[in-house]
Parts: sequence; structure tokens; C-alpha cells
Amino acid sequence: MSSSHELQKVHELQALLGEPSPRSSAPDDWNEVEQHIGSPLPSDFKDFLSAYGSGVISGELVVFHPRGSRPLLERMCKTHEVFTERRARALDRGDTEHVPYPFHPEPGGLISWGFDYSGDEHFFLPSDPDPDRWKIVTMVHEEGCETFDGPFSAFALAFVQRLLDVDPHHGIEPEALEFLEPEDLEELAAAGEIGPVQPSFEPF
Repeated sequence: MSSSHELQKVHELQALLGEPSPRSSAPDDWNEVEQHIGSPLPSDFKDFLSAYGSGVISGELVVFHPRGSRPLLERMCKTHEVFTERRARALDRGDTEHVPYPFHPEPGGLISWGFDYSGDEHFFLPSDPDPDRWKIVTMVHEEGCETFDGPFSAFALAFVQRLLDVDPHHGIEPEALEFLEPEDLEELAAAGEIGPVQPSFEPF
């Protein structure tokens, strides 16, 4: 069960995204994935996915449920394979900066859980015996990584808020602004191509 802090973050996230559509879920949905990685997954991650299922958060952050149309375990295994090969090539070149962590099933390896449309892959870093204390590692554009010192719920909430708090002209090159009329900007904003991204969850 999630801690009170994690539950608060899940509730804040749900308040932004809206109530999930009714769906059936069961605790044993996670058995196969957790047997594969040899550990329970963070409880706030399971709570969120059990409520919402597979889908896209704010049109950008993609998450996978074990029983979804694109099952979590299937994608997890493929992602681990791809990144393990990428790390092996990097180590052969003597490049340890951009891929400092191994990937599951290596001991302490990163565990894939999703990606975003900017080209970043997101992983759990099993840095503690308690999964609810795991950190989030993002492999940025296939090169380099960033570590988020917090649980999935806090990471997802920060991700949504970051997209919501951008400049109204975000997404346009500054030099292009002088060539656009106000009505052009309004059309781009209405189409969701520029400016803040309204919080949402789109299941698939």
C-alpha cells in the first residue's frame, strides 16, 4: 500500500487528470511482471495503473498496464534488451557517462516502465529494498540520463505540471513569432500545438 505522502501525490495527479474510467483490475495483474523482475513494483505506480490502465498522460507520457493492449512485461523485456546492447557498445567505447546504470536482469539494473514522445525512456532505479523508495531514472534522447529523487506519483505530477506551466508561445522558435498574426497563434494554441498542455489521460 502506498504511503500517505504517495497517496497524496496520486490524489493530486488524479485531480488534474480527472476521474479514471471504470475498469476491472485485480492484485494478481502484477504477478507475472513482479516475478520477472524478482521484486514488487512501487505501490503508487500500481495504484495509478490499476485505476487508469495503459495510456498517455497529458498527450506525452506513456504508461503501460500488465493487462493492457501493449502489456507492460512485453515492452519492458524489449526495452531492457535494447538498452543492455546500447550500454555494452558504450562500455566498449569507454563511455560510462551516458549509461551509468545496468539494466534488468543485471543486479541493480534499471526497470523500464514507460516513455515520452520527446524520445526519453523512463525507468525505476531499484536503489532500496523497499520499492516505494525507488528513484526514477530518465534516459534522455537515448544519450545521458537524469535521476528524479522521488516516487512515480511525484514524478508524474511534476511532469504534468511542467507541461501546464510553460509560456503561452512554447513550441514556437522565437524568430518565427514576428511572422505570425494573433489569429495564427490562437489557432495553434487551440490545436494544442503551442503553449501549456492541459492535464489529461487518454487510454489505449
